Amino acid sequence: MITVDVVFALPTSAISLQVEVPVGTTAEQAVIKSGIIAKCPEIDATALTLGVWNRTCKLTQVLEDGDRVEIYRPLIADPKDARRKRAEKAKDEGRANKVTGGRPLDRTQ
Repeated sequence: MITVDVVFALPTSAISLQVEVPVGTTAEQAVIKSGIIAKCPEIDATALTLGVWNRTCKLTQVLEDGDRVEIYRPLIADPKDARRKRAEKAKDEGRANKVTGGRPLDRTQ
């Protein structure tokens, strides 16, 4: 038997459960055995995205003793779109050069 942690975090709270599983257990099996899906209705069991120690993994990855299985939430915004919007806002507010996108030159020196 090996011991693994199953973790799920929300913006305001987190839950971590330690579970003993047989050697050869996959990440998905550990999540199911932990019972975390029943405790956290926010988790979509049909579309799990998992990671081990902050690296995404396949549901079929075999776990080792001491691993931490993390359940990831879906992104609420596309990171590229969010960055593009921030850059446009900075240009509009004069905090970025309208041509290059970099910081505007300080001509007072």
